[in-house]
Amino acid sequence: MVLTSSAYFIFLAGIFLLYWPVAKKRSLALAVLLLANFFFYAKWDLFYLWMIPAAATVDYCLGLAIGKAKHGALRLGLLLGSVAMNVGILVGFKYMPFLLENYTAFTGHAVAKWTWTFPLGISFYTFQSLTYTIDIYRRDAKPTGSLLAYLAGVSFFPTTLAGPITRVATLLPQFEKPKSLSDVDGGKALFRIAHGLVKKFLIADYLADNLVNRVFDFPALYTGSEVLLGVYGYALQLYFDFSGYTDIAIGSALLLGLKLPENFNQPYAAKNLSDFWRRWHISLSNWLRDYLYFSFPYMRTKWMPYIAIIVTMLVGGLWHGPSWNFVIWGALHGAGQAIVRGWQAIRGGVGLKARWATFAASFFTVQFVCFAWIFFRAGTLESALKIMDRIASGTVGFSNISAPIQMILAIAIAGHYLPPPWWRWTQEKFATAPFYAQAAALMLLLIGIQYVATTGAAPFIYTKF
Repeated sequence: MVLTSSAYFIFLAGIFLLYWPVAKKRSLALAVLLLANFFFYAKWDLFYLWMIPAAATVDYCLGLAIGKAKHGALRLGLLLGSVAMNVGILVGFKYMPFLLENYTAFTGHAVAKWTWTFPLGISFYTFQSLTYTIDIYRRDAKPTGSLLAYLAGVSFFPTTLAGPITRVATLLPQFEKPKSLSDVDGGKALFRIAHGLVKKFLIADYLADNLVNRVFDFPALYTGSEVLLGVYGYALQLYFDFSGYTDIAIGSALLLGLKLPENFNQPYAAKNLSDFWRRWHISLSNWLRDYLYFSFPYMRTKWMPYIAIIVTMLVGGLWHGPSWNFVIWGALHGAGQAIVRGWQAIRGGVGLKARWATFAASFFTVQFVCFAWIFFRAGTLESALKIMDRIASGTVGFSNISAPIQMILAIAIAGHYLPPPWWRWTQEKFATAPFYAQAAALMLLLIGIQYVATTGAAPFIYTKF
């Protein structure tokens, strides 16, 4: 069930109508959420109906045991059990074909084909699940006594496909609070959903269909300048596609009185790569920092922080999918961040003060990020090299870049760099407008989407990760 489909919004409306009459009765409200979560998973594959509850129940029991255990070795052993189970799920149902394929390539020994692959939501589920047991082990959170609450939180349906990766320990307390939905919060929720639809249909999918897919599939048919524009177009497509999903997820949760963390903050305005990762996929970068990077030993030694950055980003790259292209992408970002950290150490932590220097730093950061996106988007290393070779050809021409494509690119750039106060002002105006004005705006949006998106919605890019 894709979050842009009519089936999803019928489903969301049904859950809304079931949830709020029982919202003040905690057990019934949790039961409705759990029913919604399992139904959402079942629409993709019935396999999830036993895998998710079974794995979540084990993690719940391990969390209780870690919370009660006094001996350090026992607590660590229980935590490692949780890590092993979740990593095992991730490897077994997503990465095993990749591992077996590379094993065959390196050793020459053929192995049986692995068919048990269920990648949908697995990466996001396992990382979200691990936050619970790790937080309890670190004594940053206490285990919940309600299995129902834990199951509802760890499999919360808006975050299933592409996050945000929510710490279960921060979501569970929201289940305990009395629920209410003001007119303003309802308006904000609808605005976020509508904003996500605009990003997805009117920008991301348009750029994908009319520029990005064509350039990456057949780079030889385009000039070097057009291919370069296609790479920039992909950077914008990816941002608007992923942040559009996040808007819909946050809006959907807010309609149920629950708040999810923000996931983006103008990433292409970053001053360096470290700043980029504080703005892009914030929930993943926070996870990698808090649960992986800070777990490295000997962090006060001279070289370990740099090694930790590179290894962390390699894991972050591989997390996106079983492909050497993602490993290369992660390595580029890891090496880039290590260089940034080294430069900052040389400067003694003093930031750039001159306006031109700040602009130049931001400009070159965006160029590096877009260069790395080539490996992220290209299906194979060979395809990535073809894209770079075509750009390096130096051929110039824009005959394939039509006026509508130029217009959407301009709108995308302006939308990304829109000052945050303008965004908040627009949201507040919509949220406080009369219901008939909100309904009229939403109706005009649907008409616009129907006019522009004639081929229907493509799957969200991050749902395959």
